[in-house]
Amino acid sequence: MKKLVAISMAIMLVVLSLVGCSDQAASKGHEIALITDKGNIDDKSFNQGAWEGVVAFAEKEKISHTYIKPEEASDAGYLAAIDLAVEGGAKVVVTPGFLFEVSIYEAQTKYPDVKFILLDGAPHDPDYTDFVTKENVASIMYAEEESGYLAGYAAVMDGMTKLGFMGGMAVPAVQAFGYGYLQGAEDAATDLGLPDDAIEVTYHYTGNFEENDTNKATAKTMYQEGTEVIFACGGSVGKSVMSAASEAGAKVIGVDVDQRYDSETVITSATKGLAASVISVLEAIYKTESWETYGGTTTYFNAVNDGVGLPTIVIGDEKADAFDRFESFDKEAYDELFQKLVDGDVKPIREIEVEDATGYATADELTTALDLVKVKVTTRQ
Repeated sequence: MKKLVAISMAIMLVVLSLVGCSDQAASKGHEIALITDKGNIDDKSFNQGAWEGVVAFAEKEKISHTYIKPEEASDAGYLAAIDLAVEGGAKVVVTPGFLFEVSIYEAQTKYPDVKFILLDGAPHDPDYTDFVTKENVASIMYAEEESGYLAGYAAVMDGMTKLGFMGGMAVPAVQAFGYGYLQGAEDAATDLGLPDDAIEVTYHYTGNFEENDTNKATAKTMYQEGTEVIFACGGSVGKSVMSAASEAGAKVIGVDVDQRYDSETVITSATKGLAASVISVLEAIYKTESWETYGGTTTYFNAVNDGVGLPTIVIGDEKADAFDRFESFDKEAYDELFQKLVDGDVKPIREIEVEDATGYATADELTTALDLVKVKVTTRQ
């Protein structure tokens, strides 16, 4: 985790550089461009994590950079933003999220001399009939099931027995987070010698990645029903959950980036090394001339290469304890568990068969596929 810590400290030094440029004039003359998805670069989640990586690298190497927010959240809107970036001189375009898969599928052919870093996705046509990652595209994925596993294990080892999961849309990354969360809770309960069905989990997909009253009301109801902590795995959905948790005096597990700075209710976060992965690919382009390591293929960032994990430092305070919001789970226990992932002693399941076209698994599907015994799952519609 040393590399991840170093990168986190570097990001701290450039966090004030998060103010970027999103209009057409500002898109000109910048070599590296990030295109945001539906959110903003200060979304405390995916966009921000990716942008921090761009800023940290570009500031250090003195490379011009900017971000562009599409005028329309659609395949056409994303491609138009890419067009704008390339017309403005971008040689490298970073796109955070699966929503860019179709636009990158088109852009990789349209701009063969531009390098694209697609996070959390792989290029494909609109009909999902043709998947092609050309040599000018680096498809970066993350082992979300490992991060989710760490979060679920930590929550149960800390004494919690009533857990919640609020995912956004049932896309592969969100599904993997949830599956890992359940498996971590199961293994912790087993290690503690708890009886069958000792852990109760309310499992829910919001169908969006938004901060809204409906999502807050759902979280509020879950807390009222006895849920102690909710894994808020859906971008801005987390803001709704944090608001409900604050009113209920309950707890939250954040996602993607360390969200402890957003609310006192956040005890930890199931993070992806968004900044670290962006920096790694940019280094391959600009410093080590090893683009072929990433170009034309999909690379997974996981525990082995510091691509996922729970936060182990508090940015800005080297003496602070990143596990101080737990009752008993601590860094020593975390390091031991993390090493099991690195060594391959623990291998959380990433995908299961789900009959419903929405991707929403039933309680029976989750229980059977993930071999849950200690964990009793109730799905919420």
